[in-house]
Amino acid sequence: MKFFVDTADTAEIRDLAESGLVDGVTTNPSLIHKSGRKFLEVVEEICSITPGPVSAEVVALDHETMMKEAEVLRRIADNVAIKVPLTIEGLKTCKALTGDGTMVNVTLCFSANQALLAAKAGASFISPFVGRHDDIGFDGMRLIEDIRLIYDNYMFDTEILVASVRHPVHILEAAKLGADVMTAPPKVIRQLVNHPLTDKGIEGFLADWGKTGQTIG
Repeated sequence: MKFFVDTADTAEIRDLAESGLVDGVTTNPSLIHKSGRKFLEVVEEICSITPGPVSAEVVALDHETMMKEAEVLRRIADNVAIKVPLTIEGLKTCKALTGDGTMVNVTLCFSANQALLAAKAGASFISPFVGRHDDIGFDGMRLIEDIRLIYDNYMFDTEILVASVRHPVHILEAAKLGADVMTAPPKVIRQLVNHPLTDKGIEGFLADWGKTGQTIG
C-alpha cells in the first residue's frame, strides 16, 4: 500500500521523505489555507520533493472553469494529479483530463456508487473519506470493502486512495482490505511506529550497554 502525506507543510514532507515513507502527497484548499502560503508555489515545491503524485485541487464548480484551472495546475510539474469533486461536472473534467494523459484524483467520495462512477470516468484515484463517514455513524471501512469488491469485479484500474484517515487503525484496516493508497496527516503516519514494548526494549538494551562501559567507534 502506498503512503501519501495529507499536508501542505513542506518541512513535514521533507522529513518523512527521508524515511522513505512518502509515495505521494495530497493537498486541499483547507491545507493550503493552513500553510499560509501561495497555492502554486506550495505545489511546485512539493513536486520537487517527491516524484510521486501530488494532488492539487480545482476550486471551480463548472466543467469549463475546472478545465482552465487544471491547465494551470498541470503545467507546474508532470507529477501533478488534478483533484476534482465527485459531481457530474467533476466527472466530465475527469474524463477529459485522463483522456489527455493527466492523472486525476476524484475526491469527496462517500458511497460505492460514487466510486463506480469515478472509475467509469477514468479516474486515476478515488478518495473515499473514511473518517468523515465514521463521524456521522457509518462504518467508513465498510465503504472501502465495497469499493474494493466492485473494482475487482470489473478490473477497474482506478486506485483506491483512502482519505480522511484519523488514526493508525484506519491505516491497518485499509491495508487489510487491499486499498492501493492511503493518505494521512504526518502525525498519524508517525504514530504507526509507536509501541510501548519497542520503547521498553530500547531502554533495557541501553541500560545494559551502559553497564559494559564500552563505546562504538
